[in-house]
Amino acid sequence: MYLHLGQSVVVPHSEILGIFDLDNASWAYKTREFLERAEREGRVVSVTDDLPRSFVLVGGQGEAATVYITQLSSAALLGRAERNSFE
Repeated sequence: MYLHLGQSVVVPHSEILGIFDLDNASWAYKTREFLERAEREGRVVSVTDDLPRSFVLVGGQGEAATVYITQLSSAALLGRAERNSFE
């Protein structure tokens, strides 16, 4: 199964490590530090032209995690993930 993140971007459901609300998660220093490092390393993919609301951490086997920034809320993404899950 795949999760649609917006603007024709989909990621494999099995590789999703976490879905985070950008406003709440970015309060923590460690989260900001992680996002800044991912940006410097070129592991951030923005799938929005609008105000970002959440980010999805996706990692494949043996690969560094990729951060997808999206305009969809974490609640909307979680709902999509739960509706598409057949496990």
